[in-house]
Amino acid sequence: MANAIILTMAAAAADTAEAVAAMAKKKQEKKGTPEDPTFRNVTENRRARHDFDITAQLECGIVLWGSEVKSLRTGHCNISESYARVKNGELWLINCDIPEYDKAHQFNHQPRRTRKLLVHQRELKKLDKATQSPGTTLIPLQIYFTRGYAKVKLGVCVGRQKHDKRQALKDAEAKRDIRTIMNNRSQRGNRKN
Repeated sequence: MANAIILTMAAAAADTAEAVAAMAKKKQEKKGTPEDPTFRNVTENRRARHDFDITAQLECGIVLWGSEVKSLRTGHCNISESYARVKNGELWLINCDIPEYDKAHQFNHQPRRTRKLLVHQRELKKLDKATQSPGTTLIPLQIYFTRGYAKVKLGVCVGRQKHDKRQALKDAEAKRDIRTIMNNRSQRGNRKN
């Protein structure tokens, strides 16, 4: 009898642990994604996905002044010409254009100043090692707010040649054609029922 109770309690504890792990995993997946209610996209570098092969992505914090945060919250930012670089053991975002905030007056910031990105030391070492290979660079892919904090999604990117871009466009067009054909078939199937 006592063994049965112990086994039942152990099974209940295991089920609870699995449920907690599943909830934590679900919360982890939801955090910082468009499904997260606190997520708000500011800008996205779509051109980078066309010009570069993205081998890895990393979420970084960014050090901003108050007027820069206000300007980002209004949706003003341009990262199309910006890049990141490791200098003196720190990660810096270079040439990111956050325009001046109109109501900040004398406390405004410089629009294209170099901004520090916040990452852990082990991630910084990985990024530094990745950028040592020729043709590899760090490109900001997206700036967004999550849980009230401004974040930058960095991509470790390798430049594409012109023929690579053409092939990528052909592949995307083929996938789009397949998707439309499949959608048309599924719609025809729904009409018959």
